[in-house]
Amino acid sequence: MNTFEELGVMPEIRKAIEEMGYAAPMPVQEEVIPLMLGEAGDIIALAQTGTGKTAAYGIPILQKTEAGQHRPQTLILCPTRELCLQIASDLNDYSKYMKHLSVLPVYGGSSIESQIKTLSKGVQVIVATPGRLMDLMNRRVADLSGIRNVVLDEADEMLSMGFAEDIEKILSQAPDERNMLLFSATMPKEIARITGKYMHTPREIVVGEKNKGNENIRHIYYMVHAKDKYPALKRIADYYPNLYGIVFCRTRRETQEIADKLIHDGYNADALHGELTQAARDYVMQKFRNRNLQLLVATDVAARGLDVNNLTHVIHFGLPDETEAYTHRSGRTARGGKTGISIAICHIKEKGKLRKITDAANCRFEKGTIPNSKTICEKQLFNFADKIEKVKVNEEEIASLMPSIFRKLDWLEKEDVIKRIISLEFNRLIDYYQNAGEIEDAEEKQTGAGNKKNREERRKLSSGQAEEGMKMLKLNFGRRNGLVPAQLIDLVNHCVKGRRVEIGRIDPHDDFTLFEVGKGDAGRVMDAMNSFEADGKAIVVKPAAEKGYRAKNSKGDNNRGYKGYREKNKKRKKYN
Repeated sequence: MNTFEELGVMPEIRKAIEEMGYAAPMPVQEEVIPLMLGEAGDIIALAQTGTGKTAAYGIPILQKTEAGQHRPQTLILCPTRELCLQIASDLNDYSKYMKHLSVLPVYGGSSIESQIKTLSKGVQVIVATPGRLMDLMNRRVADLSGIRNVVLDEADEMLSMGFAEDIEKILSQAPDERNMLLFSATMPKEIARITGKYMHTPREIVVGEKNKGNENIRHIYYMVHAKDKYPALKRIADYYPNLYGIVFCRTRRETQEIADKLIHDGYNADALHGELTQAARDYVMQKFRNRNLQLLVATDVAARGLDVNNLTHVIHFGLPDETEAYTHRSGRTARGGKTGISIAICHIKEKGKLRKITDAANCRFEKGTIPNSKTICEKQLFNFADKIEKVKVNEEEIASLMPSIFRKLDWLEKEDVIKRIISLEFNRLIDYYQNAGEIEDAEEKQTGAGNKKNREERRKLSSGQAEEGMKMLKLNFGRRNGLVPAQLIDLVNHCVKGRRVEIGRIDPHDDFTLFEVGKGDAGRVMDAMNSFEADGKAIVVKPAAEKGYRAKNSKGDNNRGYKGYREKNKKRKKYN
């Protein structure tokens, strides 16, 4: 293995990174640093998050920066405010012993006047989110004419967030002779198009395998019924007492509701989503980085660009639609050569997604069994005993207090003291699991009995019969309208305000969709959704007929319902 000195890194930077604990270069650094310090050229580096990408491009960029020229020489684009600040902080740390070198983070949610003032004084390196940089360019205060290097960090994330047009406008303003460096975890088609247009015979560096997840991550899935997803999450959190991780949810509402439930149930958790103010986001992230939170519940968009070390787990409260999203989620753990666990809590309709992710990301999922009550209590108790065993005792500080404590507890035997300590700490947990039933595995083996049960389930679903405690509803949008189950869930969450709706089985047809909701929610769902329209057509939700609805022309039946409802409700909210 090479050393940083052998890679050609200058003494000032070596001194700074050694103080930061950099002992030897990581694989992506060994590949990229010599190329960037040598002859100029474009580079595409495919590597997972946490593999040392920032130092790979940051060290040679700083080394080749002319500190005497007070104008932007390097532009680094990244998807989020959090990553922007993290990159700028790292570059400032690397350049600690380099004089007269300035790095400016440019991002939304902060004073643009302050950023303009700093730019006017002269900076050599700009780290920016595309939106705020476009604002500065439109005001003619961000001069890119002297840019020598453009870095796209987490390029796939930026494109998935809709920054493609901004990126192209920014690149068109940079000099043609500049070098371009693209760092990404995956290589979707949109990136290939941009690289073909703006890069000149780039060198491609792949750390690991293209589009493959981190091999230090263990992938586990649990197959449960939809109603059991939250209880399963609680059991997983209890089974891993030292868990420190992120729970990914699909929507803002689900994110907030899951976080609220966890807080109510005594977990150190909080939510991170797009409806929070910037001050609230910063406060939540500060708590999480300081490990005052055990669980951060987040949407994919809110968590993009987060740079938090030492996460033990990533938990998917349902699988994402895109394989790349799963790869990015999982890559939040097992960073810097460490190991981590990625857990997916799935229901039976997500088996197809599971296969798709397995094939595309080339990762192997283990089938997990939800821990039973006895196992969880044992795990928690042994963890607590281990903490007692390893606790540091400050003899001098407590010496004066102990005689009175010994007198107070002298009448108790050692076994009694231990039992009382355990009970004091764990009575709530033990009481909960004593009364909690076990969670059923929703994945049926393909046996004769299993197939018979599946056929019976399909028969009940097609006849409009709901499971116990559920109500079957019928929506006048189906496959011909482009509606898929994930969009139905989003539609319900968007239209129905208040507490989260429990959604059961979903059965899409060409012109309509059947779906189950909790009986107590059925009226609320119909009232709310029937006040919306989508694609210029009124949304109509009504109870599914118990018998014979297939004999009707479903399209005509829905149109009659739609026409009648429009006459009574001329003003409808639009769902986009």
